[in-house]
Amino acid sequence: MTNLSESPTDLPVPVDDGACDHLAGSRLPEVSLPSTKGERVSLSALTGLTVVYIYPMTGRPGTPLPDGWDQIPGARGCTPQACSFRDHHTELKQLGAEVYGLSTQSTSYQLEAAERLNLPFSLLSDEDLQFAQALGLPTMEVEGMTLIKRITLICDNGRIKKVFYPVFPPDQSADQVIKYLTPEKR
Repeated sequence: MTNLSESPTDLPVPVDDGACDHLAGSRLPEVSLPSTKGERVSLSALTGLTVVYIYPMTGRPGTPLPDGWDQIPGARGCTPQACSFRDHHTELKQLGAEVYGLSTQSTSYQLEAAERLNLPFSLLSDEDLQFAQALGLPTMEVEGMTLIKRITLICDNGRIKKVFYPVFPPDQSADQVIKYLTPEKR
């Protein structure tokens, strides 16, 4: 059985294809997304510092991953990425950042992961791809699903300040954000 909490050591490294070059400085779209906390969130309306880690999909224990998932650059590692943001959540809050995860999975699907992983932040569903299309986010097609590629956005008052793309390795995503947000570490 696949261990979703660990990334295989031989994952292919994604390359920067320039698909996110247009994002820095952009305003977040006025799209209201359902969250695992039972509310709707419009990232564009949030004030202050917001970190949005965007991921293709989380796996579920006992459910096989799509065929060839580990060979798709940037696909595997959503659970370790979520756990890294969970484990560093207090530090990110101390740096003044709110954290959100975002994928195209339904809120009911995301709720299982949020509960299983004890995530202290909301996961947002862009199931209809309104947010992804409004920003022109890079996607991939896997077994009939349109998934957003792994990206981390640092936003300030609804404007994208910094883009991490591609994100690799995913389990170090929160560390990259903390390093960026901590002035003495820059």
